Amino acid sequence: MFSKYIKLVIALAISVWAVFQFIDESIMNGIMLLLLAGVFVFFYFKNEFLLLAFLQIRKQNFPGAQKWLGFIKNPTSALIKSQEAYYYFLQGLMVTQTSMTKAEKLFKKALSLGLKMDHNIAMAKLNLAGVAMHKRRKREATLLMNEAKKLDKHGMLKEQIQMMKQQMKKM
Repeated sequence: MFSKYIKLVIALAISVWAVFQFIDESIMNGIMLLLLAGVFVFFYFKNEFLLLAFLQIRKQNFPGAQKWLGFIKNPTSALIKSQEAYYYFLQGLMVTQTSMTKAEKLFKKALSLGLKMDHNIAMAKLNLAGVAMHKRRKREATLLMNEAKKLDKHGMLKEQIQMMKQQMKKM
């Protein structure tokens, strides 16, 4: 909705307004304005459209997630670097069903920009392993699966890794 810099300018303006409210001895108004400014700062670090897309993915509603991601027109200028990584990660998840080559590019871009959470890195590497396996690159797929297994500390991807190992034996 707002670019990343406009969000900071709005937060700063609201904070200044809150200071004037404190000076005017309207303490409750000042506190509420600081909370409002905090919302804009929060959305600077966590893009609202990415949050809505993640919610849609949790519900297994991929068209809904694609709709929310479609609101981000230019991810390089609209998002900070870590948000951009998650944008490409989500795009890769959407495209995995249709185009393996495009999904591979998106996952590699997300990893190069820097996904922050280990289980997301593991999922991206596991998807890259699936693409490599699909393209008959067994050595690369094995390496990526082993990296994903190391990063999957909670065992959330254990079944998918086992299933891919079984499929790789058939290759």
